[in-house]
Amino acid sequence: MPLPPNFPVSPHDILNPDTRWLPGEPDQRMDKLPPLVQKLREQVKTWRDKDYEGATDTGRSLLRWWFGGDHLLTGADGIAREFRYYFAQREAIETIVYLYEVAAVKDKFDLIRFDSSGEVSRNLFDEDWLRFVIKMATGSGKTKVLSLALAWCYFHKLYEPDSKLARNFLLIAPNIIVLDRLKKDFDGLKIFYADPVLPDSGYEGRNWRDDFQLTLHIQDDVTVVRKTGNIFLTNIHRVYAGDDIPPSPDDENTMGYFLGKRPTGATTDSKVDLGMIVRDIDELVVFNDEAHHIHAPRMAWFKSIEDIHNRLKQKGGELALQVDTSATPKHNNGAIFVQTVTDYPLVEAIAQNVVKHPVIPDVASRNKLEEKSSSKFSERYADYLNLGVVEWRKVHEEHQKMNKKAVLFVMTDDTKNCDEVAKYLEDTYLELKDAVLVIHTKKNGDIAETTTGKGKEELEKLRKQANDIDNIDSPYKAIVSVLVLKEGWDVRNVTTIVGLRVYSATSNILPEQTLGRGLRRMYPDADAEEKLSVIGTDAFMDFVESIEKEGITLERERMDTNSDPTGPLVIEVDKDNPRKNIDELNIEIPILAPRTYREHGRLDMLDSKKFTHEKPLVKQFDEQQKRNIIFRYLAKDESSHETELGDAGVSDYRLVVSFFSRIIMKELKLASVYDLVYEKMKTFISEDLFVNPVNLEDQNTLRNLSEPGVTKIIIETFKKNINNITLQDKGSTEISKQINTSATRPFIVKKQECIIPKKSIFNKIIGDSSLELTFAKFLEECDDIICYAKNYFAVGFRVDYVKSDGNIANYHPDFLVKASENDVFIVETKGREELDVINKKARMKQWCEDVNRLQSTTTYRFLYVDEAGFKKYKIKTFAALIKGFGDFQ
Repeated sequence: MPLPPNFPVSPHDILNPDTRWLPGEPDQRMDKLPPLVQKLREQVKTWRDKDYEGATDTGRSLLRWWFGGDHLLTGADGIAREFRYYFAQREAIETIVYLYEVAAVKDKFDLIRFDSSGEVSRNLFDEDWLRFVIKMATGSGKTKVLSLALAWCYFHKLYEPDSKLARNFLLIAPNIIVLDRLKKDFDGLKIFYADPVLPDSGYEGRNWRDDFQLTLHIQDDVTVVRKTGNIFLTNIHRVYAGDDIPPSPDDENTMGYFLGKRPTGATTDSKVDLGMIVRDIDELVVFNDEAHHIHAPRMAWFKSIEDIHNRLKQKGGELALQVDTSATPKHNNGAIFVQTVTDYPLVEAIAQNVVKHPVIPDVASRNKLEEKSSSKFSERYADYLNLGVVEWRKVHEEHQKMNKKAVLFVMTDDTKNCDEVAKYLEDTYLELKDAVLVIHTKKNGDIAETTTGKGKEELEKLRKQANDIDNIDSPYKAIVSVLVLKEGWDVRNVTTIVGLRVYSATSNILPEQTLGRGLRRMYPDADAEEKLSVIGTDAFMDFVESIEKEGITLERERMDTNSDPTGPLVIEVDKDNPRKNIDELNIEIPILAPRTYREHGRLDMLDSKKFTHEKPLVKQFDEQQKRNIIFRYLAKDESSHETELGDAGVSDYRLVVSFFSRIIMKELKLASVYDLVYEKMKTFISEDLFVNPVNLEDQNTLRNLSEPGVTKIIIETFKKNINNITLQDKGSTEISKQINTSATRPFIVKKQECIIPKKSIFNKIIGDSSLELTFAKFLEECDDIICYAKNYFAVGFRVDYVKSDGNIANYHPDFLVKASENDVFIVETKGREELDVINKKARMKQWCEDVNRLQSTTTYRFLYVDEAGFKKYKIKTFAALIKGFGDFQ
């Protein structure tokens, strides 16, 4: 079944259960859709709409903090940007909190209540403790979910009386690669402060940041272990009980596997028995990353966690909770772990541009590939390797403009052929000489911990080389490996995969794992579609194409030396173009300090008795009308807000006041003032909204508040009066800095129509509309201008203004035009009149007056060009444009 046509394209938008991807055939759903997920999606949505009714104070406070408003985070460049969690991340932590706090799930018997398949029984659960599995596509941010879950557990145990959760955490990785990735986020507790995980101290009456006292212990680096407040970050081998580390045929030294138990583990050189330390504490929550390894009770991983649970039971406790994350939580037979409670499948992640879009050669391109008759592996598959290099080479050149490096990934069938292919690539392609990294440390080609001595030193070096390959300073541009590095290799720059191996049904490797190493986006913050080229033998491609059963559409494109690169468009200063004089094409723009600002301290002056709104009369509703009360509000940005109250007699007015307060905070971008806004809103509604004061405890009052007209009055009146009090104009400004279009950094955009300009400093001109492209073509023909530039976001020219709804926003005019050395025009093109056009025009007139008063070198003027007039008068010169549209010269 394809995605519904109304499936949201933004990963931040709330996904309603009826818009999600479902398998096409009902008999597939036990394998494709986890059996607990559908009911949980529906119940969590209802709970979300009721503002988390029934959650603990701690749970509700955290969820409101994380998802109730926007967060501004300052980047390395010093610029504050809006941060929002993906909905998949939100739904994951909401489901965990809902199951634990509201549904009061304590064990597998409680979980079975959410089964939609009718096929779930207690025999499908191997564990005797509470375990939730989070299924999220590779690259969709599972680590962020773990950080939110950890914070919730910690504060729940700290703040909620009789909490059964814990403030000790065992965070387990399956291997060193995953461990290194987790270490980057958790070392120094970085993720909790870099992301808005911890509420500001004082938020809803708690000292969150002051109370968050945790010590991180990484592997054997165990400092003082307190009774509570510990995070043990380790790979699974450190948690095996004493000498019970199981021998494996994958060990570099297989003597223990064939001859019996060894005294020390080949996978650890630990001087500290972390397994015993963990077993000695009295409370614990376990988090497993890449948890598809825990698929059978006989596995040592499962037995280790079971042993910890049993030790806690002997002391009168139990393992408080286990949360597992994985993109592919499946058993060897393909069945999804029955404990899976949320699902963000790859098909949805691709549709929302959370990950790259896989692209494979079209039929014509594949038909040109021939497997040669040769005993030499590289000669046999030379066509496939060459096409891989061709595709990689095209995007590599594009990404170099962004100071990024594309990586080629080749998969072979054994270590001998792995070495041969690496040599072939280095000998055949000049740009790959000494630039191919070979990864195989054991007989099966996998990376794992190894024994001490020289082998360990080499492994450490290899790990660093593999993890650093994205770095532009790394000499490596290609990786050749036997396996696909099944999980944890958090590399973003793989753009081309060449598969030269066959996967059998017993290999326990899934198509998503094969593609997963290249799915992570190189530019996660850019609004551009990225692609992953996948090339391989017929057997390999058959394996990859089997992923289409999961609803994923693999794009098929022409691939050869003459085809376009699969990557996005790169916009950059065209400094390598010999026909352009960059100094002459540069446009300098002064940046003025903002004139308008919001004075949050004046919020306390808000007095609803002074509001001048039209006061509605209170209507009387019958009992049936009062039974179900639904609040709906469609904001001007077309985002919707909705909350639903329960039957008569159980509705809580605080949910209603909170509903309105959060809309106000979101739309006016107010932060850390929820308590004040809530109290002001409560007073306004109860005392000053209607003709007469009302009782908020009365169900009839709540029904009145849900009337669309009343809802509109509340929100618009409150916003208007907050703006009247808090918006301040300084009355003057100053030049804070000068920017030059020549200093614009390269950036990427999605593939689209563009023009190759002669009179612009940029290599390509794109537009947000056909009018913008038409106008750019007009400027190209103007002999009476020196140059022009599209005012891309990366240029950095924006002007603060007050929108019609009272919000402060940034205005980015469309074009900059240098008519002469001393005359620059700011040009706005518009196809239709928008609500804020008048405000933008007035603000640009003020900006021009300010900047011309503050300096005299260049005169800046504003032009507003409407599409109807531009087409009607068929203007040919810029002078004629000024004459016809120079309202604000």
